[in-house]
Amino acid sequence: MTATPIPHLAGSGWIVARDPRLRVGAALAFALITVGLDHPGSTAAALGLALGLALAAGLKTRDLARRLLALEGFMLILVLTLPFTTPGASWFELGSLSASTAGRDLALMILLKANAVVLALMALVGTLEPVALGQALGRLGVPDKLTHLLLMTIRQIHLIHAEFVRLRQAMRARAFVPRTDRHTWRAYGWLMGMLLVRSLARAERLMDAMRCRGFRGRLYRLDTPHWQPGDTLAALGLMTLLGALAWLDHGLGLPGV
Repeated sequence: MTATPIPHLAGSGWIVARDPRLRVGAALAFALITVGLDHPGSTAAALGLALGLALAAGLKTRDLARRLLALEGFMLILVLTLPFTTPGASWFELGSLSASTAGRDLALMILLKANAVVLALMALVGTLEPVALGQALGRLGVPDKLTHLLLMTIRQIHLIHAEFVRLRQAMRARAFVPRTDRHTWRAYGWLMGMLLVRSLARAERLMDAMRCRGFRGRLYRLDTPHWQPGDTLAALGLMTLLGALAWLDHGLGLPGV
């Protein structure tokens, strides 16, 4: 059985049992508030809250580290370059280059905010199955066309991945060994071409099958989510924590603080 190319994070905490609509809305609210923070203290508190959400979602440390690895690589480049490209008071000098304190502070804020938002998204949204995410977006008022596009894209990515695996197995069965020569690049070119052609054919067959089943441009949601008392308590708790973050950021910005 071929694994889906868009796996969701396996969670086991109380967040996983919450309503998908609550989790999507909470992730959006957390991201908006965190991006608007202006002080390192409140931003560090947001990162701590995101870590708490990840722990409450039951995410494994290995999964978190693997997902954050790509982000941290980009953040490393940002942290190393921003102090030297942002004007301001000198922090230290490296030969003819001068690093500014303003660039250092900006790099720190971006690093904290990015990690906080990504951790919160992994805890709240990353533990949702793609189909459940699409249905939650539809119930939150996202236009049907965008929801359909998301669900169809997820399905098509899975089909392309499965087709790629079959073609690669066929190449191995014919004793293909990749090398740095013209034959290898030609073979990979044919692989990409056949992948696109077969994916288009699969998409057309999928559309024909949907029309045979009465598809008229709308996917009917068969899920019947029920808002539980635990969802209300979780929503109130998250609203309180997010409000505390905004209050802390405002307090740190007052004169004399």
